[in-house]
Amino acid sequence: MHLDPVLLARLQFAFTVSFHIIFPTFTIGIAIYLATLEVFWGWTGAELYKRLAAFWTKIFAVSFAMGVVSGVVLSYQFGTNWSRFSAVAGNVVGPLLGYEVLGAFFLEASFLSVMLFGGERVPRWLHVFSALMVALGTTMSAFWILSANSWMQTPAGYTMADGIAYPADWWAIIFNPSFPYRLAHMLNASLLTGAFVGIAVGARYLLANRHAEEARTMLRMAIGLTAVLAPLQLVIGDLHAENTLKYQPTKIAAMEAHWDGSQPAPFEIFAWPDENTESNLYSISLPHIASLLVTRQWDGLFPGLKDVPATDRPPLPNVFFSFRIMVAIGLYMIAAAWFGAWLWWRGRLFETRWYLQVAAQTWWVGFVAVIAGWVVTESGRQPWIVDGILRTADAVSPVPGESVATTLILFVLVYGVVFSFGIYFINRLIAQGIQKTRLTERAPHLAAGHPTFET
Repeated sequence: MHLDPVLLARLQFAFTVSFHIIFPTFTIGIAIYLATLEVFWGWTGAELYKRLAAFWTKIFAVSFAMGVVSGVVLSYQFGTNWSRFSAVAGNVVGPLLGYEVLGAFFLEASFLSVMLFGGERVPRWLHVFSALMVALGTTMSAFWILSANSWMQTPAGYTMADGIAYPADWWAIIFNPSFPYRLAHMLNASLLTGAFVGIAVGARYLLANRHAEEARTMLRMAIGLTAVLAPLQLVIGDLHAENTLKYQPTKIAAMEAHWDGSQPAPFEIFAWPDENTESNLYSISLPHIASLLVTRQWDGLFPGLKDVPATDRPPLPNVFFSFRIMVAIGLYMIAAAWFGAWLWWRGRLFETRWYLQVAAQTWWVGFVAVIAGWVVTESGRQPWIVDGILRTADAVSPVPGESVATTLILFVLVYGVVFSFGIYFINRLIAQGIQKTRLTERAPHLAAGHPTFET
């Protein structure tokens, strides 16, 4: 049996990056939340914020560790499975990934140690500052990773010599055409992911009659945030789609399963895109709506899939269905956030048990939306690994398919164990609850006059 090394290498990277991305997404959102709690504690001295910060710091640490473990192997795959990609694009992508490690990851990891182990050993201001630096580190990490990925989507600021890409303008490389939209979309998604986990944990505690004060604070903060960010994500996504139409129109055509560019495009609520007949089967659609959304005109036209050869089209079902999953979850987030805000305004948020029960069970929505969005982004640029420069089929290493299949199986097994233990420990921390603290006076040689907390 012939094992296609290109397909297996793609599957391996897709599996590892899809598994990995959920942890940085979560840690970015939680890091910013932790920084907010620490600032509130530093400003007000309220023990409530310190208890919440201590609780979420433990969950953040587990997620951070899982992100590190699951992400280390990604860089090795550039050499083992994608050596041709590294040879062609390494001069541009390599430094960007290096900046992420040197300028972001080290900053994040260094100050995380102060957050975790500083406790009574450092002044309050330093503990708060550490939380801010961890939040900055996670954000900088996203900045550099998304810059590299965006350059692969919309290359700029480079020159080609003997088939190799060389940097010509680092400013144009870093701030390539799709980068601002991708960064805003991802950071907002991270905040929404963390916020919906916070809503779920707060709802879980209220339903169990535990940690009422802390649970109410979690719900108020998270619902207030999502009521603003959930509709904002819709706006950012629309602007991102406008940018994608300009630079990657075939990706938009795949997202909408739009075949004929000479006709206005309906929005397919549901369909089965058939690549053999170049049509949509079992279609349930809204006429002209895709054209209206994409071009801002009722009869607007944009390129269809038939405008490019079949060999230049992305895997259609992946892009089409993932896009609809992402949009459906986004609409749910808006509805859940706004309805929760309405209940809060009416003074019924903490007593409406059916809403709390739904919220407690939908902690996963942000993670699924992020993975679906990642599938749209990465599958939608196929068959290119660097758009217009290098095809995916030409980027793999000369290794046999059997070797790639073996490592793929091992990754699935190892990641399954890592994921199981990580989820187990996070659930255990949530089940243990929020530890009570008591206000004491800090030792004079640490920070005279500043109160501290001891468990």
